[in-house]
Amino acid sequence: MLRTESLAKTFTLHLRGGMQLAVLAGIDLEVQAGQCVVLSGPSGAGKSTLMRSLYGNYRAEAGRILVRHGDEMIDIARAEPRVVLAVRHATLGYVSQFLRVVPRVSTLDIVAEPLASRGIAVDAARAQAAALLLRLNIPRRLHGIPPATFSGGEQQRVNLARGFIAAHPILLLDEPTASLDAENSAVVVSMIAEAKACGTAIIAICHDAAVRDAIADRLFPLTPIREAA
Repeated sequence: MLRTESLAKTFTLHLRGGMQLAVLAGIDLEVQAGQCVVLSGPSGAGKSTLMRSLYGNYRAEAGRILVRHGDEMIDIARAEPRVVLAVRHATLGYVSQFLRVVPRVSTLDIVAEPLASRGIAVDAARAQAAALLLRLNIPRRLHGIPPATFSGGEQQRVNLARGFIAAHPILLLDEPTASLDAENSAVVVSMIAEAKACGTAIIAICHDAAVRDAIADRLFPLTPIREAA
């Protein structure tokens, strides 16, 4: 479903006289349908950089990021922005640690929006959104409220609901349980298992050892370049 070939990413530090900071080099990663690969390694190894590169937020300097989009493989590293947006809409989902949404929109409509944007009737989209929010222990009394004043854990669960409702064939998860207690972490683990059973290919960053062991089919280790040299 997703494969990288010799992927490399370097940052240019313009405030440091254009100094080059290499973060990723020679990354060859492959993820199959129904598989969860967890990125592992110490802080600074490039896990978040790799995740953002896979989603197209960071432009790679070298290598390829091949994503199965319908009947073709799209190279996210070289695709035009409109193609990247089309891949994100239909194929490639991303759940970051933090909720970033349009202000003053209700929690229910934030979660329902990915379905509504695909032409699903608003009432049906809202019904699915409500069921997912309830599963993630967001009570009905909060569904009509914008999530700006929610706790960090509540916002993360809204973000997860929005990410999972679209049922993308490929899903990127950046610390999906970082702000959650054990009960809600268990709900997320079960949602990941169900997504895998439906054929979703998942790449995750997860520092919680218990959650990592529960969701990972294999680990993909990353080493800081300065240590590998």
